[in-house]
Amino acid sequence: MQTSITNTPTRYGWATILLHWLIGILFIGQFALGFIMVRLTSQRTAFELIQLHKSLGFLLLGLITLRIAWRIGNATPPLPASVGALERRTAPLAHLALYAFQIALPLSGWALASVSTLEIPTMPFNLFVMPNLPLAESDAAESFWAAAHWYLAYVGIALVALHVAAALRHHFVLRDSVLTRMITPSSGGE
Repeated sequence: MQTSITNTPTRYGWATILLHWLIGILFIGQFALGFIMVRLTSQRTAFELIQLHKSLGFLLLGLITLRIAWRIGNATPPLPASVGALERRTAPLAHLALYAFQIALPLSGWALASVSTLEIPTMPFNLFVMPNLPLAESDAAESFWAAAHWYLAYVGIALVALHVAAALRHHFVLRDSVLTRMITPSSGGE
């Protein structure tokens, strides 16, 4: 049976699944990379990891934008009938919060790089120079955006942890199809 790129009324297609897992892995990897890079004693290694972190941040920003566009253009399979009314109301809000933080986090990092008085160009994967956002450079602005980026990262990782816990609850406690349909693509004939 051939799998479908698009979603069906009961399952996700492979494009949604691929974007979901790629973004999830990159987001968690970015958190770990960010945590490590600011604690290194070697300035050279820290600088290289910061440049990688910025590159991956721009990649994530592009992927999450694509994911949101894909979700708008594709039907989302409804939750199983066994899911209660409260969860039916809160699940879309949780997904909206995840999307908002996945957009806000790289944007806050871009703002941080843009206002830095060090004026180090951002070159995603050494391919091109990413223009700065039209924000004024200052130490105060850099402090603000560094704090915003830090807080957004921790709230974002908490949302991801909640998302993972909910998926595991569906799979192991409720024993419904919520997690498996994000692992196994739909078939074209479904």
